[in-house]
Amino acid sequence: MTESAIDLPAYFARIGYDGPRDPTLATLRAVLFRHVCTIPFENLDILLGRRIAIDFPSVERKLVRDRRGGYCFEQNLLLCTALRALGFQVMTIAGRIRLGRLPDEPAGLTHMLLIVELDGRRYVADAGIGSWSLSAPLLLDTEEEQATPHEPRRLLHQAGYYLQQVKLGAEWSDVVRFNLEPQHPIDYELGNWFTCTHAQSRFMQNLAVSRSAEGRRYTLLNREFTIRQSDGRAEKRDLGTPDELLVVLAEHFGLHFSPGTRFDAPGVSWPS
Repeated sequence: MTESAIDLPAYFARIGYDGPRDPTLATLRAVLFRHVCTIPFENLDILLGRRIAIDFPSVERKLVRDRRGGYCFEQNLLLCTALRALGFQVMTIAGRIRLGRLPDEPAGLTHMLLIVELDGRRYVADAGIGSWSLSAPLLLDTEEEQATPHEPRRLLHQAGYYLQQVKLGAEWSDVVRFNLEPQHPIDYELGNWFTCTHAQSRFMQNLAVSRSAEGRRYTLLNREFTIRQSDGRAEKRDLGTPDELLVVLAEHFGLHFSPGTRFDAPGVSWPS
């Protein structure tokens, strides 16, 4: 993973941001919100048999110029580079996704997220957790519940580690566990290689697309399409055909593919 200069006007046009450019908390909040509401989380290239490149020119071309989405290594590299160009102090770290896992179930170090230092405080920013991507930065050094434009969050401190949790109704669910050890580019390259090539990777087995919006989130997992409101109410439906999938990708995620495109994933099984 390498970083280089970013075309900020093109990035801001991509996410629909025309606000201040000074490195303040308000700017951080606004840029992160617009990013997750515009650039979808998706693994579709993997299902088309393509490797995911995480050098910055490839990421910028795919997510900005080609108007595609990506997963954590792509999303957070783009966000990190934009924030640094605005004057923010940003550190990249790695984490272990806990979503959908049992408490004692191991998870690989295959997630990338950001720590932003601002006015003597540290914040977590993460545009790459799919349907649970942060729509607002989280203050790191507190365990208090923190409001976001979507679900409440909190960060528990556990013997040198942090555990981010999301509140759904009255229950807290684990999202990602991490510490503050800085990572090297090769660490992300290894995590990315596993994620986009290994048979046991969830992204090799399932189709996953998501995007946030004002007061709701759109999620597509294999054939199940969900619109979840911020209060927890959810509308779900199963897609019936590959062509219906292409329509949903275009209408709700801004992802356009040629007619007849098919995504090969064990989790996608169409009714006969």
